[in-house]
Amino acid sequence: MSPTRPANRPDAPHGATRRLTTAQALIAFLARQYTERDGRRQRLISATWGIFGHGNVAGIGQALLEAGHAGSATAPTVPGPTAPTAPGTPTAPGTAPRIPTAPGHRMPFLQGRNEQAMVHAAVGYARQSGRLSAHAVTTSVGPGATNLVTGAALATVNRLPVLLLPGDTFATRPADPVLQQLEVPYAGDVSVNDCLRPVSRYFDRITRPEALIPAALQAMRVLADPVETGAVTLALPQDVQAEAYDWPEEFFAERDWHVRRPAPDTAELEAAVRAIRSARRPLIVAGGGVRHSAAEETLAAFTAATRIPVASTQAGKGALRHDHPADVGGIGHTGTATADELARTADLVIGVGTRFTDFTTASGTLFSNPAVRFLHLNIAASDAHKLAARPLVADARAGLEALTAALAGRGYRVYPAYETEYAGAKEAWEEKVEASYATPVPTARPTQTQVLGLLDALVTEDDILINAAGSLPGDLHRLWRTRSRDQYHVEYGYSCMGYEIPAAIGVLLAEAARGARSRGHRPVWALVGDGTYLMNPTETVTAVQENLPLKLVILQNHGYASIGGLSEAVGAERFGTAYRHRDADGGFTGPPLPVDLAANAASLGMRVLRAATVDELGKALAEARDAEGPTCVYVETETPDTVSGPPPAQAWWDVPVAETASRPAAARAREEYDRQAASRRRHL
Repeated sequence: MSPTRPANRPDAPHGATRRLTTAQALIAFLARQYTERDGRRQRLISATWGIFGHGNVAGIGQALLEAGHAGSATAPTVPGPTAPTAPGTPTAPGTAPRIPTAPGHRMPFLQGRNEQAMVHAAVGYARQSGRLSAHAVTTSVGPGATNLVTGAALATVNRLPVLLLPGDTFATRPADPVLQQLEVPYAGDVSVNDCLRPVSRYFDRITRPEALIPAALQAMRVLADPVETGAVTLALPQDVQAEAYDWPEEFFAERDWHVRRPAPDTAELEAAVRAIRSARRPLIVAGGGVRHSAAEETLAAFTAATRIPVASTQAGKGALRHDHPADVGGIGHTGTATADELARTADLVIGVGTRFTDFTTASGTLFSNPAVRFLHLNIAASDAHKLAARPLVADARAGLEALTAALAGRGYRVYPAYETEYAGAKEAWEEKVEASYATPVPTARPTQTQVLGLLDALVTEDDILINAAGSLPGDLHRLWRTRSRDQYHVEYGYSCMGYEIPAAIGVLLAEAARGARSRGHRPVWALVGDGTYLMNPTETVTAVQENLPLKLVILQNHGYASIGGLSEAVGAERFGTAYRHRDADGGFTGPPLPVDLAANAASLGMRVLRAATVDELGKALAEARDAEGPTCVYVETETPDTVSGPPPAQAWWDVPVAETASRPAAARAREEYDRQAASRRRHL
């Protein structure tokens, strides 16, 4: 991918140079990079997150200061009290959110509390920005750098751009070892930053100032490439960061990186049309590529013409609104009965922008029609060929437009009986959703699905829900009624606990960047269980610092509920999954731990609303939705053992069970495992 220079910005005179440190040059370069797609131009790197230590404070930190931050790159605030408010109290009236902006070539700075969380926030921002704008993350050497690894893996798995700028040990080696240096006896050029190589789509270590020029250009190319994008790492030795060099002025020219929309190959398109026209029971599986391509309206037009039903992966949910006639809900292990039954009988599965992970295919057991074949529209050839599919390598929107046009004159539409069948099945599933959401006893403690039901009754298409791990993704995928293309934000590629709060901050920043505040903020909800909250609550402090209107909902169920259920299913008897005191035998079956997560959230500066009953929870959620500052709703949830809970899984998921065991629970689980695994097939 080659960048272009805007025509109204002439190049600098040939041979002109500017003397800057490597860090100063990098920040100046990043502030002049743009993406362009469909005529829309925006900053590629719009802000930098950071935690400073000896490995980056004198380099990148000083460069960010010189780049014009120091408070000047943030939106002005309305005068208000200067003294901090007491923990847990509402933000003082008149104090406006301090949203960083990027006027001119400034580089706004965002202060983080945990390096992994900073990457999660950057990923949330990138997803909400349609992968057209991203954030950078700078850290010190040692633990600051290695804390990036989980976030980098999440970004790369989900194909979302983030630029990582970890400090590194001295390139010139004036002392060896230095503080936080990992000594590797067999290699002198290895540092802890090499842990980032396998989770990065591009990695380079800048051991000389001039080496930054090709590396920075390659980094931008990868970040802006819809096929290759993910985490990009430029490891920066701390001495090189501070070293001065005469940089060519051309390096600092504005560059536009065009985000392409490749059209399908003519032969592949014709083969795809033939496959669709011969199908009697086709099913579309919509993945995250639909969203990344902004292809939702195009998909709706395609289904309007063909009446092919659309099931969605976790990343693809929202490709169609929940009330669209062709939408049949989530697919796979956490899918709806409607979508999964259609998958079992489909003779053609049309993937659009999906990776076909094991949750989608039910570990190879879902698509069980002996005659089933696959057609896969994907911008990445490596994905388009999965499941021995007939590939249609193209951008999702461009590919769907081509398919719609090619089928238009050939009279294809699914049989009316098939359309009536899935419409009836969808209606029946909606009755199960209503039963799960029902709250017949307002004074009772709510179940997790009743919490979702109360939110369902409250939100509009403006609201955004963020979740990542535990039992909530399954309930949301099966039950949530998505009202807009970006309302459903569940990170399930890496299913990383601790993603939700920082990602919500990233989403709020993305919405602010595109001017949502001019019409009032969009409510952004981070839904977390107690296990997830304890993993990574730190960025609530960032939400308080920036006065972002985060709506945090903490569901307290005293343990790892999702893994507890899985543990029971595989014969591990919920071992080590409850948050309880030890019993006399050394197990964890004693009373629940006296952990007060609401008090913790309040101590970090959030306003906290406690709810003990269904009725109280409904009022608290409504109050939080209207709040202008960061607000937490805390509720203890009831187990679904005695009240209506979510429908069970509609498809299998392969978690191997002990082949030999002395405990009866494991033996029974193995029998069930062998029965399910027998139905697995390879699609060749």
